[in-house]
Amino acid sequence: MNLPEHIIRRDFLKQLGLASAAALATNGTRAWANGPVKHPEPKADSCILIWLAGGMAAPDTFDPKRYHPYEVGLDMNKILSTFPAIETNVDGLKITKGMENIAQVMDRGTLIRSAFQPDLGSILHSRHQYHWHTGYVPPLTVAAPHVGAWMAKVLGPKNEIVPPFINIGQRLEGVGEKEELKAFTTGGFFGTEYGPMNLPYPEQAVQSVQPPKGMEPGRFSNRYRHFKKLIDQNPDREKISDFQRESMVRSMESAHRLLQSKEKQAFDLTLEPKESYEAYDTGRFGRGCLLARRLVEQGARFIEVTTEYVPFLHWDTHKSGHTTVARMKKEIDRPIAQLIRDLDKTGKLDRTLVIIASEFSRDAMIEGKPGSNARDQSQAKVNKLKQISHYGLHRHFTGGTSVAMFGGGVKKGFVYGKTADERPLMAIENPVSIEDLHATIFTAMGISPKTAYEVEKRPFFATKDGIGKPATGVFA
Repeated sequence: MNLPEHIIRRDFLKQLGLASAAALATNGTRAWANGPVKHPEPKADSCILIWLAGGMAAPDTFDPKRYHPYEVGLDMNKILSTFPAIETNVDGLKITKGMENIAQVMDRGTLIRSAFQPDLGSILHSRHQYHWHTGYVPPLTVAAPHVGAWMAKVLGPKNEIVPPFINIGQRLEGVGEKEELKAFTTGGFFGTEYGPMNLPYPEQAVQSVQPPKGMEPGRFSNRYRHFKKLIDQNPDREKISDFQRESMVRSMESAHRLLQSKEKQAFDLTLEPKESYEAYDTGRFGRGCLLARRLVEQGARFIEVTTEYVPFLHWDTHKSGHTTVARMKKEIDRPIAQLIRDLDKTGKLDRTLVIIASEFSRDAMIEGKPGSNARDQSQAKVNKLKQISHYGLHRHFTGGTSVAMFGGGVKKGFVYGKTADERPLMAIENPVSIEDLHATIFTAMGISPKTAYEVEKRPFFATKDGIGKPATGVFA
């Protein structure tokens, strides 16, 4: 996809920190460490979050249940899974049809089948995604940092040249709920320098690390100096704290270093061998996985790759659920498996934590969890199947879902936790809350879940109120 020159230029300038809404959102609040914290020994140096945005149905992916094929007149109450189970390369572990490639790498990781989310009253994708990505339920009085921003802040960059937090595949303009998405795709009160480098189109990532046509390196250097001078001489500078102003300048400095580095070649997918490129290329998501692998090889700290959240598209299966999930599996199966294989082959997987997750699961009949007052948003409200669009898991379900983890010190070929075999498919063994899941991720990365920074004269913890406890059973 070729973008107009003015859009490329605009997006390029945003990458350099000129779009500093995240920094200004804190009203100049300065954060600082809240006393010494003993961090665990890190099991991983880098983290890749594969985000299946929109609500991945666990019974149709990683946690197969009783299966009924499509049949006109089938009672909807009987539907638990709409895909049959298939064998993996781990004895006794099954996932669902359409994920044959992922099935052959399950011996490299741990499958958590007992993650769960709170109901939150109204089940809104953006609200649950905010909760998952920050560990906090909105609204808040401060801008909560994304989990990637926590890693960038506490651990710092792994390679001083490569941005420590990179977000691949999600447009923040031109899509529904864009302001809600922007709210958690940020460095929060940590400042601009800890926010993400956004690369919505992985095949165009190279354009983000080179000045647009007509902006030569010398001209960029002049613009950088003028930008710094503008900040220093701005008559409204008192409205921006010294901390945030310095953070914006450091963002510019980091961008300047990247533009002149050899590491910027990692952003250029045309440099990937043809055979390797084609192994990943199932679409924008697949190319995003390839870009993530190349960036990890150059020392990126945290990368999120998403199938992209757009209301009522992709994993947001309010109708035509089975058909849509079949299509999504074709997009994710090969590139995810290839990413795991490539990292394993080069020895990178041992020190890279790869996570596959979504904001919640789905059910054919239950919205939220038993007893929920959440509004039923399904577009397939029938008692018996009448057409193929009714066949699928259309309702949000927060009582139990799956999270897959590879590398980063987790056990190999291991299943942690369990959901019920019959509806309601609640987490019934070793339940893992958002706080505990984050504690597990942070622990793998060498960050104490009790890490805190003081904001507005009170501590703000990496896991809500510091209560997150790692699921130590997943670690080897």
